[in-house]
Amino acid sequence: MTNTDKPIANASIVLREEFDDWAILFDPDTGKAFGINPVSVFIWKHLDGTNTIDDILRELRINCDNVPEAAKNHIEEFIQDLVDRGYAEYNLAPA
Repeated sequence: MTNTDKPIANASIVLREEFDDWAILFDPDTGKAFGINPVSVFIWKHLDGTNTIDDILRELRINCDNVPEAAKNHIEEFIQDLVDRGYAEYNLAPA
């Protein structure tokens, strides 16, 4: 992963937002579900293949209070977890 790689959500994954701002990501192909918190929902909604991790971090800082310094590492780890689960991938920048 580089600073120009752009994560993109797997189009077959269903986001089901709950009343408490948490959500479930559901994979209809496997029947597996993954619960995510409100910040993760914000990140998920920015996985459109046009935003880098730095872009997502910038938007998070604009829209949320008290974003910790380590937020970029947390975003990277969350996205990598999604990639490992097959819920997202990287739209790689040309070499």
